[in-house]
Amino acid sequence: MIKILVVEDEEPISNLIRMNLTKAGYQCRCALDGQTAADLMAEKNFDLALLDIMLPGIDGYELLNYARSMQLPVIFITAMGTVENKVKGLRQGADDYITKPFEIVELLARVETVLRRYHKTERILRVLDIEVDVQSRTVMQNGCQVTLTLKEFELLLLFIRNKNVALYRDTIYENVWESEYMGESRTVDLHVQRLKKKLHWEDRIVAVYKVGYRLNVDETE
Repeated sequence: MIKILVVEDEEPISNLIRMNLTKAGYQCRCALDGQTAADLMAEKNFDLALLDIMLPGIDGYELLNYARSMQLPVIFITAMGTVENKVKGLRQGADDYITKPFEIVELLARVETVLRRYHKTERILRVLDIEVDVQSRTVMQNGCQVTLTLKEFELLLLFIRNKNVALYRDTIYENVWESEYMGESRTVDLHVQRLKKKLHWEDRIVAVYKVGYRLNVDETE
């Protein structure tokens, strides 16, 4: 299982990140200060670190240098959103930079992108009666392969990694089609309907009024 270190001194934000990363299938450890984070980096073999910059004790920039010495990928998550701060973080070796406040779906997408860059993504995802091989882009349902288009496959991954979360149509479009949403609701709706039909998930992927869609999964399933 992919292991992620979350270093954030605001406990409610730390808990929110941990909860959503865990729900997405990652294993998380949290640190509320820089020294604890450095100790955990030395003791544990993490696949990714999410670092705030303004931390008690050792700050995020110092932790970044420590993480890079271990070849540990880093994403900064900080309220310091000026261009100068972003440039400084990226030049010092951060793999990405997310400014607070942020949407969880954006965080998950960026985490996945950095992990994929380092070839550390989970190969197999399982939910309900579906098994997805991320590397070969194959989908098996009850032992039978389901043929999906590229966009349908990306849409399925987005739903699986955000199960039980209501996703706005613009969020779906921008993550799957990787371009700015210009009111292309028909495009999203058509692809969602085709995916539901192919997987027989008419009662699983549900429309959320004035929002978009949600994949409903009972955590006991």
